[in-house]
Amino acid sequence: MDTCTKLSKTDPPVDPQIDPVVEQLVDRVIDKHKGEASALLQILLEIQSENAWLPRQALGRVSERLEVPLNRIQHIVTFYKAFSLVPKGRHKVHICVGTACHVRGATRILDTVEEATGIKPGETDLELKFSLETVNCLGCCALGPVMEVDGKVHGKMSPVKTSEVLKIYE
Repeated sequence: MDTCTKLSKTDPPVDPQIDPVVEQLVDRVIDKHKGEASALLQILLEIQSENAWLPRQALGRVSERLEVPLNRIQHIVTFYKAFSLVPKGRHKVHICVGTACHVRGATRILDTVEEATGIKPGETDLELKFSLETVNCLGCCALGPVMEVDGKVHGKMSPVKTSEVLKIYE
């Protein structure tokens, strides 16, 4: 084993009381990838896909099982926007604020979502029902303003239509 893949002595300790469900999830995903450190990104993506976020305990278990320093894993998950180190809501709401959507009223749509959910972009409500993000483009400019909820695109949005769509996901 080369020095790049050994656990670092400078890694901060991880809580030894890992949730058994998280531990089983991490172990299952790692076993699926045959414990290959080269599959680290895919392993992290799969864990997050099933768990909705990457708890510190999960990162510690990945570090231990793959023999990759925890600080390297933390560098990766903080570099890529796709990863979340905080719990996310069951429903991911994305509001396009790109030029085409902006000129067609994206700000009104964002204001409506903020008012209905009580959260701002980058936040998750306390009930873990909604997470809200703004994006620069969803690739469907002709439908602007656009809101995406759990991957489903809702176009030609108005504040009233936005409220109606959110009620579907409550």
